[in-house]
Amino acid sequence: MTQRVSVEDVERVAELAHLELAADETSGMLHDLNAILDYVAELNELDTSGVAPLAQVSELEGGSGAGLLREDRLRPSLERTSVMPLAPESNGIFFKVPKVIER
Repeated sequence: MTQRVSVEDVERVAELAHLELAADETSGMLHDLNAILDYVAELNELDTSGVAPLAQVSELEGGSGAGLLREDRLRPSLERTSVMPLAPESNGIFFKVPKVIER
């Protein structure tokens, strides 16, 4: 069993994520987070001493990556003069979008 998540931990994480949790949601989240940590602890018990670290799936043995990803090709992009007039708001050079982060 791993270190348990407390109600205070759940409330702090919700605050950091800008989530408003109801009381019944807090208890559900508490259960879910503890279940996740229990599963991670179970994974930590596996012997991975013979497994090489992996950063990309294309690094897998026999998977040189060739054929898995498309070839990069230089292609022309859209003309700014034809796209900017279609935008709801722009300054002629960039699209203007609504602010999404309030803090």
